[in-house]
Amino acid sequence: MMGKYKILIIEDDSDLREGLSFSFSSDGYDVLEAGTKTEGLREIEKGGCDLVLLDCNLPDGTGFELCKEVRGYSNIPIIMLTARDTEMDEIKALELGVNDYLSKPFSLGVLKARMKRILQGKEEAEKIVTGALKIDQSTCKVYKRGEEISLSKLEYRLLLYLIENKNHILSKEQILERIWDSDGRYVDNNTVSVNISRLRAKIEDDISKPKWIQTVHGIGYIWKE
Repeated sequence: MMGKYKILIIEDDSDLREGLSFSFSSDGYDVLEAGTKTEGLREIEKGGCDLVLLDCNLPDGTGFELCKEVRGYSNIPIIMLTARDTEMDEIKALELGVNDYLSKPFSLGVLKARMKRILQGKEEAEKIVTGALKIDQSTCKVYKRGEEISLSKLEYRLLLYLIENKNHILSKEQILERIWDSDGRYVDNNTVSVNISRLRAKIEDDISKPKWIQTVHGIGYIWKE
């Protein structure tokens, strides 16, 4: 189960970094390493990492600075490792959005247990269940009563946007701006209704009487739950 997770270790102590990397790889994790703040940010910005182990003190900055910057665009789980065992540092780290905090020297067993807890919580948060539908955001797969439904990338994004705003009316303009205009693609006035119809055909039991994606005439659509 843990083999699907990618861990990024940002630590300037090469012995510690390589030791952690070896241990996590042996457990089945995919491991990336970075020795500086700059390298760490570069890896995080690429996407695809599931958890970051972050040293507090780096050659070109601090873990606090990196965390503050990352939290501007990502909720990736972060565990901070520090040699400075002070209450103020721990408070600062937690206020910046760190998920957990360990002082060096630490127990490898405790670190692994905390990682496992965070990753399991992340996995559960990535699953959305609404009515007969289940959406696994970690794999971008959608299931209806246990059977996988084949959605295009665009249909998947449209479904998520509707569910994220369940019981709230979304205008065609809002949907266009979020799903299409962000990609800079040309769309006509029928784009939303055509794609809503395609999505309904795949998820609704009766498209003539849609249960989830309902039309609000003259305004747009609403996901009813």
